Amino acid sequence: MVTQKTVVEAPRLAAADIGNDVGLLLAKLHAAGSVLNNKALGEFDLKERSFSILTLACSGLEPTQRELADFLSLDPSQIVSLVDELEGRGLVERATGKRDRRAKIVTATKEGRKVHARAREAAEGSERVQLAALSEEETAELKALLRKALWG
Repeated sequence: MVTQKTVVEAPRLAAADIGNDVGLLLAKLHAAGSVLNNKALGEFDLKERSFSILTLACSGLEPTQRELADFLSLDPSQIVSLVDELEGRGLVERATGKRDRRAKIVTATKEGRKVHARAREAAEGSERVQLAALSEEETAELKALLRKALWG
């Protein structure tokens, strides 16, 4: 598939000092990406948050609900609700934690892995559209810099 690079002209207000504010730039990039992702994931009856949980459930890392909440910066009650929804659809299941029996591990079911594989392709397509102005090397560098800023 050939993707066309689109040059988007910066709005007039981007010339203000706030146009270089990392928080604003990240927020705007995230907001635009969320619209694209949610549109692409809608075909699978998923949104970014539920897709993120499904992705982590497919990771083989056996995340607990608490780890999901911490990693995704969501309230634990939001995680419970999202996992309930995915579990109700047969995409994930909860198991008792191996180290802490009070913890609930979230893992993908066979059906969850199948849905995730197709939804992942759609999400990757959205990312390519969103970052079309960047080369592959620039995209990789952006991701590396963001990871470094977050986790050192």
